[in-house]
Amino acid sequence: MKAVVLAGGYATRLWPITKHRPKMFLPVGDKTVIDTIFEDLEADDRVSEVFVSTNERFAGAFEEYIDESSFEKPTLSVEDTSEEDEKFGVVGALAQLIDREEVDEDLVVIAGDNLISFDVGDFVDFFYEKNAPCLAAYDVGDKERAKAYGLVELDGDRVINFQEKPEDPKSTLVSIACYAIPAGDLPKFGEYLSGDNNPDEPGWFMQWLQQNGDLFAYTFDDAWFDIGTPQSYLDAVAWYLGGENYIHESATLTNTEVGTNVHVMADAVIEDSVLEESVVFPGAVIRNAELKNSIVDEETHIESLDLSNALIGAHSRLTNGQ
Repeated sequence: MKAVVLAGGYATRLWPITKHRPKMFLPVGDKTVIDTIFEDLEADDRVSEVFVSTNERFAGAFEEYIDESSFEKPTLSVEDTSEEDEKFGVVGALAQLIDREEVDEDLVVIAGDNLISFDVGDFVDFFYEKNAPCLAAYDVGDKERAKAYGLVELDGDRVINFQEKPEDPKSTLVSIACYAIPAGDLPKFGEYLSGDNNPDEPGWFMQWLQQNGDLFAYTFDDAWFDIGTPQSYLDAVAWYLGGENYIHESATLTNTEVGTNVHVMADAVIEDSVLEESVVFPGAVIRNAELKNSIVDEETHIESLDLSNALIGAHSRLTNGQ
């Protein structure tokens, strides 16, 4: 079996934090988002290679990350795009990767910005039990939120209806961009695309598969985060920390009140301040300030300000009156 980790997005809703770094590298506790996926795939002996599908802009960052990591399976596979408007869609990118890398084995595909509470190995077990295309599904518990995803209706664990981004959701069980495709079904990517179908979201391809054959859903509880906005990232950090805090040993906190779910990274300096539900990147300096539900990028200086729901880019300088 081969695996693909989708890491080709530009994450514009998280700019400036992700303007010069892939959102998959955002830290969650002592790991990055993508580390949690790599760890599961690395531990599964059935997976022989992991293709990291990214764009030209971030190719260098991923190459360096893979080279410096302890993971042995990841291999970089670069899309031929460098701007958002040049992208030819996730399904198109997958079809090109399958051709480019000459993939002819069973394939598991996971979005690299997914933070999931289940072991990917359990999903692979389910896939081999069904011997048919599979997806992972999660109940988001809110019909308004469900409108943004592919909606799944089940009979047991068989998908009997799949609607991509429905206007009027009938349930709240959604597909989470974790898929498994048997080797024999890989040519269906080309068949789908040659039929002038939507190349953008893989949910459209899964809907087409369901309409033309068997499709099964692996459902799970606990937690899932699609990290695409500042709030979803903070929510993921809060879930991972579970009400605790993660303060790097090289960070310096003086006369500072730290609430819950606070992540402070290496060499940050925080003095005479209050932090709550926030993430502070390496080398940031915060003095006489109050931060709530905010993200502060590296080497940023904040002084004498109260900030809530703020997203502060790297190397910024914000002080009262300036």
